Amino acid sequence: MNIDSSNHRVASDARLVATLDTAGSAALFEAACKLIPGGVNSTARATWSGWSPYPLFVASGRGSRLTDVDGNEYIDYLLGLGPMIFGHRPARVTQAVVDFIQTRGTVFALPTADEARLAEKIIAAVPSVEQVRLCNTGTEAVLYATRLARAFTKRNKIIRFEGMYHGFSDGVYWSKHPSIAKAGPDDRPVAVAQGPGMPKGVEENLIILPWNDAQALADTIAREGDSIAAVLTEPVMCNTGCILPQPGYLETMRELTHKHGIVLIFDEVITGFRLGLAGAQGRLGITPDLSVFAKGIGGGFPVAAMGGRADIMALVANGTVSMAGTYSANGIAISAANAALDELATPGLYEKLDAVSDELRLGLGKVLGDAGLPAYVVGIGPLMQVWFAKDEIHNYRDAERRADQDIFRRWWQGMLERGVLFHPGAYENLFVSTAHTREDVAATLAAAKQVATELARSV
Repeated sequence: MNIDSSNHRVASDARLVATLDTAGSAALFEAACKLIPGGVNSTARATWSGWSPYPLFVASGRGSRLTDVDGNEYIDYLLGLGPMIFGHRPARVTQAVVDFIQTRGTVFALPTADEARLAEKIIAAVPSVEQVRLCNTGTEAVLYATRLARAFTKRNKIIRFEGMYHGFSDGVYWSKHPSIAKAGPDDRPVAVAQGPGMPKGVEENLIILPWNDAQALADTIAREGDSIAAVLTEPVMCNTGCILPQPGYLETMRELTHKHGIVLIFDEVITGFRLGLAGAQGRLGITPDLSVFAKGIGGGFPVAAMGGRADIMALVANGTVSMAGTYSANGIAISAANAALDELATPGLYEKLDAVSDELRLGLGKVLGDAGLPAYVVGIGPLMQVWFAKDEIHNYRDAERRADQDIFRRWWQGMLERGVLFHPGAYENLFVSTAHTREDVAATLAAAKQVATELARSV
């Protein structure tokens, strides 16, 4: 062990990568642990999420590059876990926020005309959204979407899928990455709390299902449809690596939910405005009833949105369902999102982003294949992950049983050593921004070839 669990003292010889000087990060982490529980302010940055023996501490980021406190520069595919769709410090978005603060303010607890302009842009971009409310985080937006679905249907149960993350509220923070030994049979999973502290009884209103299993979904709806308020899903599974929907799966989901009066909620916190202006639903041709957006909408600033059918959103309009928030639609969020959506509407932007992303995804696949490694790359547009597995992965339990986490760790270390940054956990993703260039991709593939060759010698 490199870290004493009692005080998080980093051993003097402990490093993220043996040949990479990150002593500054180690020292800052040790100091932070005395003040901040775990030394970080989100689980995704914690030692138990892969940043062992300590996370990198950042000095700055610009465009596609990030620099740590020790002066190491990386081509950044972490991108803040997704929000930095334009890369770091995008000029247009940053200037819009600065201008708003300097000339108008930040929080008024009263509406501005800018909110309606932003809502108009979201509604124009996403055909399923007829009305929209702004929120602060994806967690908050999912909480409101599920509450709204229950109020609209007058039912209590929510179907959610094993291996997905929909924020940390008590109502849905279940069965994200449970121990299979505790999670029940493959075709009838049971709800497993993410950790202690969850109120008892919440799980009675949750139905946990394996993703990509249309028959399991159909059987459940046939059995309990009259008590199911909503099906909550990512259209592309992004919180157990990257797992694409099987052909016809989302179409079946849409058909079944419509037939039984169940609200279909798409969690597009990651995919929204990243896979296209209309998100994954536009790219895949599926129309949900409610949608949740966050990371792609603000160009790096915290803002979220929840919207959908006007008849469902009417419960918010008449005050039946309360959506509150002092910071909702604050000036920073509104100015950032308005500028971000203007930028994303630039003709040809997504085509260029896809071209660079495809070059990276296909290139990584070729590098891994040429090295003879049991690995492949799964992705869609500027969202992807490498799976070190011999067999295909279609859901969470496939990933648990088939993905080699140890090889992934060595892959991550080798790439970090060569100046390429992404999350050390195989259940996260690589993101590409509009700031990434073909030169970035070429440098990444050159590093990948070296690492793959080294890994092949020992696998």
